[in-house]
Amino acid sequence: MPGPAPQSDVSLIDVLPQHRFDEAALWQYLQQHLDDFSQPAQLRQFQGGQSNPTYLIQTPTKKFVLRKKPPGKLLPSAHLIEREYRILRALPDTEVPVPRARVLCEDSSIIGTPFYVMDHVEGRVITGVHLPNLTPPERRAIYTDYARIAAKLHSVDYKACGLADFGKPEGYVARQLDRWSKQYLASKTEENADMNELMAWLAAHLPANDETAIVHGDYRIGNTILHPTEPRIIAVLDWELATLGHPLSDLAYACMFYRIPPSDTGSGGLAGVDIAALGIPDEQEFLSWYCKFSGRERIADWPFFLSFAYFRMAAITQGVYARALQGNAADQRAIKYGEHAKGFAAAGRAMTRQGD
Repeated sequence: MPGPAPQSDVSLIDVLPQHRFDEAALWQYLQQHLDDFSQPAQLRQFQGGQSNPTYLIQTPTKKFVLRKKPPGKLLPSAHLIEREYRILRALPDTEVPVPRARVLCEDSSIIGTPFYVMDHVEGRVITGVHLPNLTPPERRAIYTDYARIAAKLHSVDYKACGLADFGKPEGYVARQLDRWSKQYLASKTEENADMNELMAWLAAHLPANDETAIVHGDYRIGNTILHPTEPRIIAVLDWELATLGHPLSDLAYACMFYRIPPSDTGSGGLAGVDIAALGIPDEQEFLSWYCKFSGRERIADWPFFLSFAYFRMAAITQGVYARALQGNAADQRAIKYGEHAKGFAAAGRAMTRQGD
């Protein structure tokens, strides 16, 4: 017997003051560009850490989701909702489940920034990797789907679905290493021997075999929608970081949680948790599923890609830490991100010792 269906971790709130815009202009635009849009319409905002503000549009007959760039001056390579829209439009005929993207508006005069609208997918978003309130068989089924969808994404013929120019086809790992090393050094607040050693080791151990596939860039349980009652994934969300890259970078990112300790808030990872009792596969079984679904015989350079995943997260969280300190040196979240950055760097350096 399945357990009671858990509530989704995603909640809706009134639109935050800094994210409000001219709703009447939006309704007028959608009336012209969506044949199944009708008024009266209600706008609410999804609560959470999305870098692109995300809203639910409810009409008398249908729900839509709007994603827009945040207000203010933005980095040219950030918040690329146009790329999100493009990949959502490219994947519907594949085995990767995505929401149906409906319309992209690049005209900032409508609501202040570019935006796109997709159909709402009714289901559950569960951010905790231990999948609370599910039964062991349900957790196992979802993790099987999690591995299967990653394999199917990386097997998509990106040229055939119109994404040949979605990124540079070679040298992804070297470019990412260079980019995030520079970002880290620009945001460094103190010396970190683990990070220095990690960057040096990665630069000296770049894999000889290059591969190119569509990579999600943030592939994790919390970026999927589960069926409302069944233990399966019905949509993958948040494609902001998607590009052409090495598929094992995605896989390693998805497996980082095995070495991250759990947290009091329900986030964190599975280190030290009795995952067998929960029905969650261990890392080797998860990798074997990925190999089966992708047709691989083995995973090459695994210590490198895990180290690389931790390095990338160390650089990202260090950047968040540095920005938070600039805004408010007493901000407790800034202190937390600083510790996260150190933890990721230490975990990455520990992984490199398996590759020496």
